[in-house]
Amino acid sequence: MGNVLVTGGSGYIGAWCTLALLEAGHSVRTTVRDLAREPHVRDMLRRGGAEPGDALRVVRADLQEDEGWREAVDGCDHVLHVASPTLTRVPRDDDEMVRPAVDGTLRVLRAARDAGVRRVVLTSAIGAIAYGHDRRHTPFTEQDWTNVDADIAPYQKSKTLAERAAWDFIGSEGDGLELATVNPTGVLGPVLGPDYSPSLGSIAGMLDGSVPASLPFATGYVDVRDVAALHLLAMTEPAAAGERFIATAGHSLWMREVAAVLRERLGDRAAKVPTREMPVLVARGLARVNPQVRNLRAIIGRNLDATAAKAERLLGWKARPIEDTIVETAESLLALPR
Repeated sequence: MGNVLVTGGSGYIGAWCTLALLEAGHSVRTTVRDLAREPHVRDMLRRGGAEPGDALRVVRADLQEDEGWREAVDGCDHVLHVASPTLTRVPRDDDEMVRPAVDGTLRVLRAARDAGVRRVVLTSAIGAIAYGHDRRHTPFTEQDWTNVDADIAPYQKSKTLAERAAWDFIGSEGDGLELATVNPTGVLGPVLGPDYSPSLGSIAGMLDGSVPASLPFATGYVDVRDVAALHLLAMTEPAAAGERFIATAGHSLWMREVAAVLRERLGDRAAKVPTREMPVLVARGLARVNPQVRNLRAIIGRNLDATAAKAERLLGWKARPIEDTIVETAESLLALPR
């Protein structure tokens, strides 16, 4: 088994990718922006059932700095570039999120190429595929690209332009470096700590009653453990080189359907989960004043269905039933210390 670098090891997907790599017998190196986060990374892995010891090395590297990346990739056979810049506030302009995403991706790719890495797997997103399009009645596939000239949120724009930049780099400067991308839909699954993604936050908001009505949109969802498994397949399978892979479990779900699963399977523990759906016009009005809903403005009233047929066909990947994942997500959130 080889050495693998995982960028962003303190993140939700990064931690689960690290767990999957360790279980498969790899030695893992993972990056954090601050080495004070190493105990947090190891605590997350313990909650996931691993005690990595010397099989894990935590190193400092920041996507917005050149320093540290040459050392981070040195001696690695593969790189899973999972890290992506995030902001705790609404950006003043799109470039606050776009530039760090693009520049950070190129830093990782250059370092990987110069170190003789075989393949990089980039964690992209459905946000690089399904946004800014006219209404459609067929699922999105890997042939689709988000229209960055449309009215979309900075996050989707950053994921699209970062992935575009990655493919352009491989084509013009890759010098034999292979690339594959994984484009997950909404990522759910067991949490490893109190820090979690917006998709998980939507489940938490339903459970605690802070979401009074389900927003009117539908999207795909996928278990984080299946996302990690797809990263490993994209890393090792010869057929994955040069390919994009959507990660989604079955068909899309409206938020009201997610709420219904919670109420049906959790009983009294889902007493605060909303029973009604917000009207589309009300949701669009809320998007003008609420920063969180504003990020979803482009998909209000839309169904962003997508298919994982390519990953299933080329790599033999299979996702677990998303209804079970929704329940496991809720149960892990309810078990967090209050």
